[in-house]
Amino acid sequence: MSEKIFAGIDEAGRGPLAGRVYAACVILDKNKKIQGLRDSKKLSESKRNILYQEIKEKSLSYGIAYAEPQEIDEINILRATFLAMKRAVEKINVEFDYIFVDGNIFPFKNQYEGEAVVKGDDKIEEIMAASILAKVERDAYMLEMNVLYPEYSFDKHKGYPTKLHSELIKKFGVTPIHRKTFCKVKEFI
Repeated sequence: MSEKIFAGIDEAGRGPLAGRVYAACVILDKNKKIQGLRDSKKLSESKRNILYQEIKEKSLSYGIAYAEPQEIDEINILRATFLAMKRAVEKINVEFDYIFVDGNIFPFKNQYEGEAVVKGDDKIEEIMAASILAKVERDAYMLEMNVLYPEYSFDKHKGYPTKLHSELIKKFGVTPIHRKTFCKVKEFI
């Protein structure tokens, strides 16, 4: 009997006031060990970037997807996160037996066998790998947005609700990539 194939999913960017929410789904190759996998938030940017390349090279399959700020405003951040996750799974080109999702809600009921795992990005390597892919992709996107909107310093705060970001929204207003339904953005519209 063959070994079960597991997929792991995580997201990056649920909390920011601006930008897309990203999700990644990863199926690791059990024959190609990746050293140093952890929750992306516990890794330095340089270590994440190294692991990002290694995950993409050594995985059996991976998918990275996102939901746009307009979709977040339309359907809310939780549903938009699940939409990004669904899109990431659709990019997987290997059949899997079970899927682990970081968090406390399993968005794939009646679609896949699997479960939500609280703090899964600390416990399950597939989720750790997905966490890294989603974070690196989102950070790269926010650097692109920094070029489009340099006055917002997206390279520094990546769209998160920092004091600096709030001051810049107050000074310059909101951009098309700001999440207009988020409370801290609404007050400046």
